[in-house]
Parts: sequence; C-alpha cells; structure tokens
Amino acid sequence: MGAPFTSVSTWPRRLVARPWLLAFVPINAATAGFGVVLPLLILGPLHGSWSDVALAALGFNLALIVASFIWGRLSDRYRRRRAFLILNYGGFAALYLLLAHLPNLPLLFGVYALIGLLAPAGTSASNLLILEKFSESERPRAYASFQEMSIVGSVVGLLLGFFWTLSSDTLLALLTVLAGLAALSAVAVALLVAEPERKLTTLQVAKHPESLLSRSRALIGFRVPVPFFPVRPHLGSGPLRRFVGWARREIHHELPLIFGAGFLFNFASNLFNISYTPYLYSVGLGSSSIFLINISNSLGQGAVFPASGRLSEQMGPDRLVQRATYLRSLGYLAVSMLTLVAIVAGTAVGLNFVLFGVLGVAVALYTTASSLILFRSVQGREAGQLLGLNSALGGLAAVLGAAVAGTLSVWGSYRLVFLVAAGSLLLSLPIWTAASVAFQKRRAPREPPRPSAPTPRADAPGTAKTG
Repeated sequence: MGAPFTSVSTWPRRLVARPWLLAFVPINAATAGFGVVLPLLILGPLHGSWSDVALAALGFNLALIVASFIWGRLSDRYRRRRAFLILNYGGFAALYLLLAHLPNLPLLFGVYALIGLLAPAGTSASNLLILEKFSESERPRAYASFQEMSIVGSVVGLLLGFFWTLSSDTLLALLTVLAGLAALSAVAVALLVAEPERKLTTLQVAKHPESLLSRSRALIGFRVPVPFFPVRPHLGSGPLRRFVGWARREIHHELPLIFGAGFLFNFASNLFNISYTPYLYSVGLGSSSIFLINISNSLGQGAVFPASGRLSEQMGPDRLVQRATYLRSLGYLAVSMLTLVAIVAGTAVGLNFVLFGVLGVAVALYTTASSLILFRSVQGREAGQLLGLNSALGGLAAVLGAAVAGTLSVWGSYRLVFLVAAGSLLLSLPIWTAASVAFQKRRAPREPPRPSAPTPRADAPGTAKTG
C-alpha cells in the first residue's frame, strides 16, 4: 500500500529533487497567466459578460471530465510519459497562439474546451513519471519538489502578467508570451527528460499519499483539480446498482460523508473562483491590479504548503480540514461584505489582496488534510474505484458551480454568489465532524463482551435462606 498516510512530505530537503523538474516551471507560469488572462479577455477586448465567463468554465469542466477517462486509459496502454507531456505543453502553446491571433468569443469557448481536453494528458504523465523515476524513499521529496515547481511557476506567471499589464494592457500580446513559456516546457521535457525504465499504471497513484496529494493540486493556475479515474468507469445499469449497494453498505461509515463534504467544497470553490475575477473587473480594477491580487493567492499557498504536512501530523488531519474550511468560509463572507460598501480602487486592491491570500492559505491546508483523510479511508478497500467516484463527484461539483454561477449572473448579484459559496462551506463542517466520528467508531478496537457474574445458588455456603 505504500508509506503510511502520515509520512506525506510537503517540503524537500533541497528545492529541486532533480534538475529536470525545472521543466515544469514554465508550463505552470503559462497556465497561471492564462487562468487570469482568459476572463479578462472575455470581459474586456471581446466585450463579454460574467455569464460568458461561466459558460467558458462550464465547457472547460465538461471537457476535463471526459478527457480524464480517455487519457488515463491511454497512459496505461502506451506508457509514453515524455510524449504525452510534449503533446500537452505543445498543444497549449498552439492554442494560446491561435487565440492571440484570431480573437473572438466563440473561438475562445472552443479553445478553452480543447485546453480541458489536453490538460489530463500532462497531469497523468507527470504523476506517473515521478512515480516511476524515483524510488520509494525518494518519492516524498520528489513530489514535494514537483509541487514547489508548480507554485513557483504560478507566481512567475502572475508576476509576468502584472508587470506586462502595468506597462501595457495588450492581453493578446501577453498570450503570445505565455505560448512561448508553454513551448519552452515542451522543449525542456524533450531535452531533459528520459523515458523511465519501469512502467506503472494509474492505479499505482492511488497507493501513495504523495502522488494522491499531487493529483489534488493539479492545474494550480486554473484552480481546478483534474479528475482522476485509476479504474476506468463503466456506464450502464449494472454499475448504478453496484453503487447503490455500496452506498447502503457504507451509509454508517465515513467515506460517503467525506465525498459529500468534498463535493460541497469543490462546488463552493468553483462558484467563487469563476465569479471572482468578473467581480474585481466590475468594481473598476485594472488588469494589473487583478494579476496582483491573484499573486497573493499563490503566495499564500506557497507560504503555508511546506508546513501543511507537519501541521496535519501535529493537529490531526480531521481537525485541520475543519479549521481550513472554516477559514475559507470566513474569507468568502468577508469578500461578500465588500460588495456592501463603496471603496476606492486602492483600498479595494489592498483588501482583496489580503483576503485572496488568506483563501490561498486555507486551500493549501485543506488540500493536504483532505487528501490524507481520503487516503486513510480507502486503504484496504477498492481504492481505484473509490477515488474514481470521488473524482466524478468533484467533476460534477465543478460543472454545477459553473452552471450556478451562470444562472446567478442573470441577476448580477456577486454578493449572493459569495454568500452561497460561504454557506456551502459552512454546511460541510458538520459533515466533516460526522466523518471523523464515523472513522473513529470504525477503527475503535472492539472490546470482548464481559462475562456476566454468576447467579449464586440458593444452597451455596454463605447464602442466606428465607422461609
């Protein structure tokens, strides 16, 4: 089953476990920059609306779910990690260039959906690449380095966007630069990364807490976890009956509660993230200010992520996941309160910089703690199928979040969106508590029944007689 769930490492002994991991910095810079450029492009040069941002996210999330089935299957069949990475990163570069030179709203919807189709190719390949190229003892540090490269890349990409838009508001030209960064990662992978000698399957990812944690932090620039299906799901009435049977058997255990709480968290996160940039744009903040606010989120994650593993061991993942959820819900409530007052642009930037940074801290703590809880609960069970079910629910939450954001945009009430997101998180808190209690009950050692004291016979010595 791999290392115990408490052994997950979130800080390497040195920043880069192997030099070729630096190849992942440019692609993370490109995706982080694109994650901010895309809604700004819709709201600005393409004259779209908040509902158009939600519609683009809906297409992206649907494509992401479908593609995750396909790329997981292809990764197990062909096992060419470098080829998949080059295809992913080179494809991103081509799509960014296409959008930079032919900007229009329908094309943007299609490009974003194609990005969703390509994204799981690189996610599966990169996780399996590290799993195959590092030994059991090296993997915690290797995956920690991999996550640090994603955070560093994200900060670099957002800083690039900030300085670029500070001097010029040419978002289309910035897309060309981001395409160059994606292409740079493709070239770096081709030159620096050799195909591993041993070949594993996606199911192996489910057996290691570090790789599972890495999966849940994928696509940091888009702030969307890529669905993960280590066992290919089957459609039809048979799987549905098996799911119903599983739910009945597990109703008193913690897994359904974990899935439910995770669903609410993913729904709230997608609802908030899709609406946040349009909200910032609506209060009159410029592109450079919006990039600066997004930097605070990545900095918050980067500052806290190294300590999240140690905090999980000290506090326990159950307590930490609740504290992180509560902190994130307070952040959503604070942002909703900002919509009640008229504030000048400089003050709005400062307040949102702090609040979005706090949300980054909360998501880093939540991701580590919830991954450890999930890994702990699937040990000794059909981990591949259970993780696939969890991913399917996460994908459904992402789609639902985009749909609800688009629906609420009809009324133009950002305050209502942020309150719904905060309420969803607060609703998940008692569910996390119930999951913790259910786990403790399931794991508690069963005491053998105590023998009852024998009833004394009426004629036994020392027994008083009545009559």
